[in-house]
Amino acid sequence: MKIIILGAGQVGGTLAATLASEDKDITVVDLDAGRLKDLQSKLDISTTQGMGCHPNVLKQAGADDADMLIAVTNSDEINMVACQVAYSLFRTPNKIARVRSANYTNLKDALFKKDAFPIDHVISPEKAVTNHIKRLLQYPDALQVLDFADKKVQLVAVKTRKGGPLVGHELKDIRDHMPNIDTRVAAIFRKDSPIIPHGDTIIQENDEVFFIAARSHIRDVMSEMRELEGSYKRVTIAGGGNIGERLAKEVENLYRVRLIERNYDRCEYLSNTLHKTIVLHGDASNQELLLEENIEETDVFCALTNEDEANIMSCLLAKRLGARKVMALINNPAYVDLVQGGAIDVAISPQNSTIGSVLSKIRRGDVVSAHSLRRGAAEAIEAIAHGDKRSSKVVGRAIEDIKLPEGTTIGAIVRDEEVIIAHHDTVIEQNDHVILFLVDKRKVPEVERLFQPSFMFF
Repeated sequence: MKIIILGAGQVGGTLAATLASEDKDITVVDLDAGRLKDLQSKLDISTTQGMGCHPNVLKQAGADDADMLIAVTNSDEINMVACQVAYSLFRTPNKIARVRSANYTNLKDALFKKDAFPIDHVISPEKAVTNHIKRLLQYPDALQVLDFADKKVQLVAVKTRKGGPLVGHELKDIRDHMPNIDTRVAAIFRKDSPIIPHGDTIIQENDEVFFIAARSHIRDVMSEMRELEGSYKRVTIAGGGNIGERLAKEVENLYRVRLIERNYDRCEYLSNTLHKTIVLHGDASNQELLLEENIEETDVFCALTNEDEANIMSCLLAKRLGARKVMALINNPAYVDLVQGGAIDVAISPQNSTIGSVLSKIRRGDVVSAHSLRRGAAEAIEAIAHGDKRSSKVVGRAIEDIKLPEGTTIGAIVRDEEVIIAHHDTVIEQNDHVILFLVDKRKVPEVERLFQPSFMFF
């Protein structure tokens, strides 16, 4: 597959690294020659310097025979126009654009279609990050929560703690503890090394456990891994930008929300826009302000400004002053591993949230959704099984008879409205939604081939 990526920033660079590792033919376009040179020194890709929406630049980048254009520059307008040019002049079959402004996204049904802006898929980083944080607020003990099959099934990552009933016991004991609840542990990461779980695998303290269960059973399974915290009531948001505003709007009816913003004009706008959120003018790293606002009573402090360092410092201060949990938005991938798991409970990477929106559009076979996990090292996929036992490598076969790539686990199957947790003798049927976990995303092409019926190759 030949893919042109417009924009060599954090999202574009992370996308290029992800796709180049899968032997895709990648060309990155950007005005900044330094960024392009840096990417080319690290990755096996091509680069083109220039304005991504200009026809001559797209032609130079190979738009004549490109399979996909992914426009993720910092300008909504450049991204939208580039998709229009790619469609009108080069008939590029698949076009993805990052569009941030709600002025556009609120009218997406009217704007993003062939007789207007022919964009096949719109990425909204703010929406992806907001949804990610909302799920973490819903499950206070989780590191990551992903939805599959229209939210019928969830994949959850949780750090085990002393006091969890399953800690120190074999994995198979969970059936004795919860005889009426079915779940599947898809993977365990112990000191950053993956472990493929078996019935006799012993869960240890501080393991990072990924499990799959029906949505209604998630908290019951989490309670086996650690003593659960109480639900959140008070949320403080630092930063009233696009993400902070969107999050406040979506959760102000569920929690007591306070939002701290440095810019006075922005504060006035937010106070007129938000209905129940208390908007405060000030700096979230101001100790006096946090003490005045009783930060020690805050259940979760979310630092969502555009500055990584400001987010990190305000989180560290809020934690020291008594905030129960702190989350920081981190744009620089190098910082994510440094800060998460210490004083900062959760580091939120907008790149990983955004990339998940792109992956399902790139995957071969009928892939409904794909999510990048553990800073891009692992991946979760929801694929639909097609064909019959003669034409398919999975349909009509028990899971134990499917030749899955090493490190790949089938966690659950959704059949119509029924959630089926996968076991060795579970048989996959036509049109099943199959949820897989890969500890090594380099195995994705092998999984794709499994879900491509043989008649698709003729």
